[in-house]
Amino acid sequence: MGILLDIAVGLISLIAGGAIGFFFKIKSLNKRATSIIKDAEAEAEVIKKDKILQAKEHFLHQKTDHEKFTVEKNAKLSSLENKLKQKENSINQRRDDLQRKHKEQEIKKKQLESKTIETDAIRENLSSQLSMVEKKNDDLEKIHTEQVVKLETIAGMSANDAKTQLVESLKEEAKTEAMSFINDVMDEAKMTATKEAKRVVVQTIQRVGTETAIENSVTVFNIDSDEIKGRIIGREGRNIRALESATGVEIIVDDTPEAIVLSAFDPVRREIARLSLHQLVTDGRIHPARIEEVVNKTRKQIEEEIIEVGKRTSIDLGIHGLHPELIRLVGKMKYRSSYGQNLLQHSRETAKLCAIMATELGLNPKLAKRAGLLHDIGKVPDEEPELPHAILGMKLAEKYKEKHDVCNAIGSHHDEVEMSSLLSPVVQVCDAISGARPGARREIAESYIKRLKDLEALALSYPGVLKTYAIQAGRELRVIVGADKVSDKDVDTLSYNIAKKIQDEMTYPGQVKITVIRETRAISYAK
Repeated sequence: MGILLDIAVGLISLIAGGAIGFFFKIKSLNKRATSIIKDAEAEAEVIKKDKILQAKEHFLHQKTDHEKFTVEKNAKLSSLENKLKQKENSINQRRDDLQRKHKEQEIKKKQLESKTIETDAIRENLSSQLSMVEKKNDDLEKIHTEQVVKLETIAGMSANDAKTQLVESLKEEAKTEAMSFINDVMDEAKMTATKEAKRVVVQTIQRVGTETAIENSVTVFNIDSDEIKGRIIGREGRNIRALESATGVEIIVDDTPEAIVLSAFDPVRREIARLSLHQLVTDGRIHPARIEEVVNKTRKQIEEEIIEVGKRTSIDLGIHGLHPELIRLVGKMKYRSSYGQNLLQHSRETAKLCAIMATELGLNPKLAKRAGLLHDIGKVPDEEPELPHAILGMKLAEKYKEKHDVCNAIGSHHDEVEMSSLLSPVVQVCDAISGARPGARREIAESYIKRLKDLEALALSYPGVLKTYAIQAGRELRVIVGADKVSDKDVDTLSYNIAKKIQDEMTYPGQVKITVIRETRAISYAK
């Protein structure tokens, strides 16, 4: 019983303790719920404020975009309005112009109608005057016919016969007077122009001085001893054959002491062969493989030197903007000669003469100098086409975009093409001055004698010529004519015809003076 009571008391105390604990748990849960609710409300308030701010920002953006769109739309509308106003003004102006033109046309129409009336009146007046003139012409024709008949009756010959006789007499008289007039005009032109021309030419020549280089088709290569000849020839001639094959030059090894002769028409090949031989002899190693290597190396050096010479020449003369190929051709002139005159020296001299003469004549000296330097580039092309060097030079200049005046001066300096500018005769004259001056060129004696004989034979081919003498080294031709065969009137004509034929058919330096002599001799003997 006591035990049961203790158990009951224990159970009651347990139940009471659990109830109290549960009560405290409920109270703590209430407190937590209250704090969670407060936190949720605070968080909801923050979210609410953020949403309100976002809504306000969105609203402001929308408002800004709307205002911007409104401004752009207003600007477009104002622009369209301005364009419409401009078009309206333009239409109004055109309408005013059309109205004004219409009024002007009305006025012109009235003026034309009045002029038409006046023209009709003038036409009628002219018709009446024309009929009167025709009537008078008929009367004059009748009178002229009657007078011609009377004159034919008095003279005893027809009008055609009289006209023919008069024309023949006038023709002879006019021919004599024309020749006399030509001589007077030429003398007067010489008096006024020759003095000034001589001054220009003399000043030009005096201001230019060059050294004339004499070139041959043979180059002599000097050696220290004749033992080297055997090494150059090689075993069974292998070395000399390899050298000739590589350079294209004929190598003559003869009994001439301490000398080897290099023979070739092309001076560039001769120079390559000379330099190659010098390097081989200096080095001492002479065999076919070494020969080919040295010749190729020397050929490249010569090509570089040619370009360098061309550049230096153009710089010395103050000529700029030349095509690289033209510069190479100018440098190649150093190894070419014409009648014994070095072509590069001749071209430099011609360029300087052209510049000075162009300055004296008021032309462009730079263009003249350019044409003078390039006038003979047709003599040094890489290929040899069947064309005169002047035409070939002109085509090369055109190919490399030189000016028309320069191309024409190159092509016409030997009269192959027609001259089209004042620069062309300047280049032609300066080329002749450089080539024809004493000492500039050598002429083979046979060709010189042949030229003099041809000169005398040409004058002897004319009727009435008895003797001819070429004097002053072919610069003057004396022509003796028979007094009974050629009259005084025919002397001027004969001199002019001989000069024209020499100019057309012969090639000669400078100019040739033709002097025709007609004299009467009376010979008797005292016995």
